[in-house]
Amino acid sequence: MNFELKKNCKYTLLVPTSMGIRLTPPAGQPVHASDTFIMRATSAETNVLSVASFLGLPVKVLTTFVKGSPIASMIKSNLASRHMDFEGPEVEKDGPWGYRHQINIADSGIGARGPRVDNDRAGEVGRTLNVKDFDLNRIFGDEGVQIMHLSGLIAALSPETGAFCLELAREAKKQGTRISFDLNHRASFWKNREDELHRIFAEIASVSDILVGNEEDFQLCLQIDGPEAGGKDLAAKIESFKGMIDRVKKEYRNASVFATTLRQVMNANSHFWGAIMVEGSDWHVIEPREIAVLDRIGGGDGFVGGLLYGILRGWTPEKWLQFGWASGVLATTLLTDYCQPADEEQIWSIWEGNARVKR
Repeated sequence: MNFELKKNCKYTLLVPTSMGIRLTPPAGQPVHASDTFIMRATSAETNVLSVASFLGLPVKVLTTFVKGSPIASMIKSNLASRHMDFEGPEVEKDGPWGYRHQINIADSGIGARGPRVDNDRAGEVGRTLNVKDFDLNRIFGDEGVQIMHLSGLIAALSPETGAFCLELAREAKKQGTRISFDLNHRASFWKNREDELHRIFAEIASVSDILVGNEEDFQLCLQIDGPEAGGKDLAAKIESFKGMIDRVKKEYRNASVFATTLRQVMNANSHFWGAIMVEGSDWHVIEPREIAVLDRIGGGDGFVGGLLYGILRGWTPEKWLQFGWASGVLATTLLTDYCQPADEEQIWSIWEGNARVKR
């Protein structure tokens, strides 16, 4: 399949996002039993960018910051350390009950005790993302972007961010930028907003070139019939996934790549991990394989990041999926929720099952 990308672009990938911090107890301890936490900058969308940015491709982040906030300073330093360009307005804090960056409080679980995540998004500055704060013609036209990646987390964050993502998608389409959309359904974001968000998600999906999501995402975001979520025999569910994605293809004809991961949790530190993708009319399946997990958060983002990296590098579609699968595995071996690959070889070694010492 010839997946053509726009030429002469400053950026290979761009994401809109709401940046926050993640607080994690060390050594797999649960939050309620801990008094020491590691604080890191985080967002699902920049997790996706990290595969490309650490492997040397130019990427960009559109976001918002709280003016004068030490957390905002930490986030900017983190993005710079991950080789990411960023831009966005500085929003006044507006007092102690005003704006702030979101807080994600999560442990990684261990063995039979699964991870628990608590999201505190009150007063989140990212909810104010607005198209008036960005020069879209400069970003997509003068600078140029090969692929824009959108997440359903941002599209559903607020009415303002939904409108923002729609305008980004429209401008990207007009300027010849490819659009990747990870549906990422979150029930708490959709509560009492189903009709509004169905319309937004349907329009974004209609102009997207790449659609990513699990069985629940496609059903709940796009109202496409599919298999029942859950279940342990993932390999047996592959045909059901294929049927669902065939229905999505008929409804959203602009897209030519559809992908999802397959995960079976044996315990917090042992998963079976697979993936499935169709590009054009060709199916590619990675049967679930057992992987060791240090912290599962970010594995799905790593998968998408690796998949997009393969597309940007012009590899064959089979390699897109393989590199995405292995990038997701790498993310689950790290304490950060984003990939930090040393080089392509490290990711390919994961795919090949080569864990020997490299000297």
